Amino acid sequence: MTTIPLDIHTHRIPLQPGTAIVNRYPDTFRAEGTGFWSVGIHPWYIPPPEEAGFPHPTLAQAKALLEAAVQLPQVLAVGEAGLDRLATAPMSLQMEIFTYEAQLAMTVNKPLVIHLVKAVEELLMLRRQLRPANPWIIHGFRGNAIQANGLIKQGLYLSFGEHYHEEALCLVPEDSLLIETDESALPVDTLYERAALIRHTPVKALRQSIEGNVRRLFFKS
Repeated sequence: MTTIPLDIHTHRIPLQPGTAIVNRYPDTFRAEGTGFWSVGIHPWYIPPPEEAGFPHPTLAQAKALLEAAVQLPQVLAVGEAGLDRLATAPMSLQMEIFTYEAQLAMTVNKPLVIHLVKAVEELLMLRRQLRPANPWIIHGFRGNAIQANGLIKQGLYLSFGEHYHEEALCLVPEDSLLIETDESALPVDTLYERAALIRHTPVKALRQSIEGNVRRLFFKS
């Protein structure tokens, strides 16, 4: 029986393989072990198109590495792709790379994991243009209840980590909710217990609900 990763986004290798989806960048991903992965070009680390002596892959090389990685069955998602007004890359370039990753996710029919900071309007504009049939997941959601409601109405899924607005967590429907650790040192079980307490639901029921979401989003085949 396949282990279901109830932590859908982390940068740490879990003690028990397969219990989390571990995020990697194209140049740091290695297909090893029995775990699950997401791979994407983060808006903070968009490489230059070409630069002599640059120590990391150029944009073309990163795309080639990403396209090879997402074909692998243990890579469950593309991302984290993203739009971030605090990043140094111009928003026009971020939108170009995001569009590329979103189209790649559609091609391989895998979820798109999204890093989103102060760019909701740009995200929703691209969603209207691309009209994706695959899931889009906002990871580490920290927006308020109004923002959460707007994104849910547009068909996005929200994943909550250690920090968030409690009102936003409470209003997300069960079938649109996910949990993650991201960079947190807290165990994912602690995050489930906290979320269950805030949502006034038993921990077991919350875990079962999110396990169903994970199966539907990442293991649909």
